[in-house]
Amino acid sequence: MAKHIDTGKKGEALGIAWLLSKGYILKEQNWRHARWEVDVITERNGILHFTEIKTRRSLKFGHPEDKVGEKKIRNLINAAEQYLYLNPQWQRIQFSILSILILDNQPIDYFLIEDVFL
Repeated sequence: MAKHIDTGKKGEALGIAWLLSKGYILKEQNWRHARWEVDVITERNGILHFTEIKTRRSLKFGHPEDKVGEKKIRNLINAAEQYLYLNPQWQRIQFSILSILILDNQPIDYFLIEDVFL
């Protein structure tokens, strides 16, 4: 498997564990509809969170969150609309980006950007 795919899978596992440690409740992982995907859907304090997880092993091309552009946010919104159509009980939602930086010989760095919008 390609190294970037391994990094992404490891990042998602680390991200989920980190979110759970912060009190989030996992609802879905890699939820898909049509061509859209949400990495993680969680719930905390009555709010449904749609979270994109980005992971990098170096800063050569910038921070992980720099890779989440307008197109990715629009895809996240489209997926969320379908999820909410199938699960209409949710009144409050939030979009987030969880940036994970895994550098050699350093602690893993988690940076959560909450309430992302266009």
